Amino acid sequence: MKIVIAAGGTGGHFFPAEALATELARRGHDLVLMTDRRHGRRDQGVFADRPQYVLDGAGVAGGGLVRKLKGLAALARGTLEARRILATLDADAVVGFGGYPSIPPLLGARFVKGRRPKIIIHEGNAVLGQANALLARFADAVATSYPTVAKIPAGMRTALTGMPVRPAIAALLDAPYVSPTDTPPADIGTFNLLVWGGSLGARIFSDVAPAALAGLPPALRDRLYVTQQVRAEDLERVRAAYDVAGIEARTAPFFDDVPELLSNAHIVIGRAGGSSVAELTLSGRPSILVPLPIAASDEQSANAASLVEAGAAWMFRQQDFTPEALRARLEDLLPHPDRLLAASRAARSLARPNSAILLADLVESTQTVYAASASAPLTP
Repeated sequence: MKIVIAAGGTGGHFFPAEALATELARRGHDLVLMTDRRHGRRDQGVFADRPQYVLDGAGVAGGGLVRKLKGLAALARGTLEARRILATLDADAVVGFGGYPSIPPLLGARFVKGRRPKIIIHEGNAVLGQANALLARFADAVATSYPTVAKIPAGMRTALTGMPVRPAIAALLDAPYVSPTDTPPADIGTFNLLVWGGSLGARIFSDVAPAALAGLPPALRDRLYVTQQVRAEDLERVRAAYDVAGIEARTAPFFDDVPELLSNAHIVIGRAGGSSVAELTLSGRPSILVPLPIAASDEQSANAASLVEAGAAWMFRQQDFTPEALRARLEDLLPHPDRLLAASRAARSLARPNSAILLADLVESTQTVYAASASAPLTP
């Protein structure tokens, strides 16, 4: 099959696309990437030596009328270009991963004359995102990461595949939780805290985490090792705050050793995007989650709620996420490693391994499965 992968923007959209592409390439399929100008061509990974097309496009959520109009115009140009390219590719399927970069390729596929490629959408959140809500109206199937996803159109063919993750993350499924529960409480060693906040970090964590950790009792503070993702403009002040507090910390705008960081973390503090939640469950990491408040459909709150209900995480709304609140939560958790171990087990109970395989099966099945009744659910 010739399969077009439509993905771009942040890692939360691109990483699952790359994981699927890796599995499809292993099966011998021809792959093409359609992405946006924000990140452009990929010089590494599975797409490096494969055809790539960089299309016009821009988000339209938020901002004023002028920004929305410019965004719509860019999406229209990208859609026309995508339709022209797809007409020459004779693709069998187009797979989109949400966000505005997926709109031009999937809309373009819808308007291809003659043999139209099958259109498959992957939704990584517990609420259908705005771009996917638009595209789902004419998609042949929607792959989901959660058993129940709000706002999916009635009668839509869906398949629960889970969220594809990078192979190094998937390998953490069998790795034990680095739990200090095997030692008496007085002998617990270093607590490893991982603080992340999306592809570029989030300022709220730079504002709250150092102050919260500095306020912990010395008996807890002295046993901390913090790894924190920090925006470049905030690096100096965050490092200074940890130095003043006497807390050993590693800070950077980006980490390329996330699998190792997860495997060593006792608890993770961060956002609740679909990819982040999938990585937390596969690695079995307890977490304190602060959903992104500006998400158009508040999907991160729904994602976080699934972990909280299972006993795998604790959640703060951003307006409630203060140094005092975080300090109190950590002061309650860190002296009780048995609670962290229980949360670790709860997180791993939600893991959906082999998601890339299941999604690849679904993509392949689109060539034959749609002779079935429109009411029949898809089971990869």
